[in-house]
Amino acid sequence: MASAPRFVSNPHLPIIKPNYPGNRMIGREYCNGEELYEPGFGTVLKWQLSKNPQKEAKKADTWVPTVVDCTAFLQGREDGLVWLGHASFVLRVSGKTLLFDPVLFSSLGLRRRHALPCAVEQLTGLDYLLLSHGHRDHLDEKSVKLLARQNPQLRALGPLGMAGLLRGMAQELPVQEAGWWQQFDLGLDAPFELFYLPASHWHRRGLTDLNTVLWGSFLLRLPDGRTLYFAGDTSMAPHFEAIEKQFGPLDIVLMPIGAYKPAYMMQMSHVNPHEAAKAVNQLRAGHVVPMHYGTFDLSDEPASEPLQQLRHVAQGGMLRGELHAPAVGEVLRWQEWV
Repeated sequence: MASAPRFVSNPHLPIIKPNYPGNRMIGREYCNGEELYEPGFGTVLKWQLSKNPQKEAKKADTWVPTVVDCTAFLQGREDGLVWLGHASFVLRVSGKTLLFDPVLFSSLGLRRRHALPCAVEQLTGLDYLLLSHGHRDHLDEKSVKLLARQNPQLRALGPLGMAGLLRGMAQELPVQEAGWWQQFDLGLDAPFELFYLPASHWHRRGLTDLNTVLWGSFLLRLPDGRTLYFAGDTSMAPHFEAIEKQFGPLDIVLMPIGAYKPAYMMQMSHVNPHEAAKAVNQLRAGHVVPMHYGTFDLSDEPASEPLQQLRHVAQGGMLRGELHAPAVGEVLRWQEWV
């Protein structure tokens, strides 16, 4: 007999969306909104046994993102945003430094196609480690261990279920969990508000942990109302319109654009560039920074295709807001934009 659904949240954190009951669970699994989404191994097998129609184009596409050194920024105190590759960013704002979704090393099945823009030893002085979800291309055990060791003051902020996952990686790392539409408790002197918001995705790291850790996105809001949104890993879903309805037009959106082919494999996990543009438009974004492309070979499209397609959309006037596609390590002075 199937388990009856239940609704969960962190009882110590406020829920900001009116009448939201919490995240729906069935048994041990978090639902993807109202539905239980369970990707099958059969789809992976079909992908592995199928021919990629873009195989030759992908092989010939040797594009990699440009990398510039960001050591000076890391050693300084200026506000800014730096892309480390894939979905990893360093954000410094109002004297606090945040690191999103750290994957600093290559690992089995995840080979970095470009170098980091700094030595890993330079990643010190971090205040918050923001973890959108538990997939290995967003949460790397070796990276978490190193960051916790180099930053004894570091606090991790992430979804429901994350504390148990991190316990085996860095037991000394304090973890605060949130459900969708909850605000993290950063203390009375925090220079910004931080919210955990929906995404359309799923979780698995092993054979027996399907959907046992939640997934989502982050929104940072300054006292003057300016916002920065990190979309995490997501497919196209109604949550973008819901976020805009809750927070109004967003100032800066970090949006994934890669790992979308073949569609039968990826469409429930990731947005393609045209869907990313649609999501950005629904969020009424003022500025867009693409991510989740160029660093790892995760799918069938050629490496340069995601950014080329997004630029084509922007050049055609179909992307709301200004597109910023930085080099890896390039410092974006984001507070000058808004």
